[in-house]
Amino acid sequence: MDRMIYTAMSGASAVMNRQQAITNNLANVSTNGFRAELSTFRSVPLQGSGASTRVFALEATAGHLETPGTLNSTGRNLDVAAVGNAYFAVQGLDGTEAYTRAGNLQVAVDGTLTGATGRPMLDDGGAPIAVPENSEVAIASDGTVSARRGTEVPQLLGRLKLVTPNNEVRLKRGDDGLYRAPDRAPLPQDAEARLKDGMLEGSNVNAIEAMVGMIAVARQFEQQMRLLQTAEKNDQTAAQLLGLNG
Repeated sequence: MDRMIYTAMSGASAVMNRQQAITNNLANVSTNGFRAELSTFRSVPLQGSGASTRVFALEATAGHLETPGTLNSTGRNLDVAAVGNAYFAVQGLDGTEAYTRAGNLQVAVDGTLTGATGRPMLDDGGAPIAVPENSEVAIASDGTVSARRGTEVPQLLGRLKLVTPNNEVRLKRGDDGLYRAPDRAPLPQDAEARLKDGMLEGSNVNAIEAMVGMIAVARQFEQQMRLLQTAEKNDQTAAQLLGLNG
């Protein structure tokens, strides 16, 4: 069988993976704090006699776009947006410390301060923050959380943990939509990180760019299918010629 089939097949598989990433990005174009998923592929030469001109398309280490999304003013005291490349620390379903850019916070029935996914927000000590009943919550630019009940003196509840990854430690998105360090170890608190209250960060997905990318991917997939059809015709023609010669 012509080796072109395997080359076209690897290209079609890579295109399908890219299409899934673009589709997921478009589905989250309105999700607060969403980071656009990137698709990265590399060409790997096929090893073997007579195959030096053939390459396979293999997926490389994929990541996400770190460009901040647009900040939208809401005026809500529990809406916060991380400045720069900072992330909020939350407690994942598996109990580990995870990170998110979504800052639309809520107060759960039990008084726990939770994030957009309903998971507890963590303070700079790695513990959930409890809000007293019937209290008005205020969040300062450094992440300090305080609560006031009526005319009482505001009570300090803790400080939201804000982390800022660097080039040495790049966060990876999990199946739950939250980000974690490669070794899943907690990152240190960034004392210089700041947030803006009364605002939410939107998705950094460019809808127009994603739509153009989806059209390009569809055309690329059609090209790979044509290559497979051409390989099949070549194989049939070769079989007929061999049959005539025999």
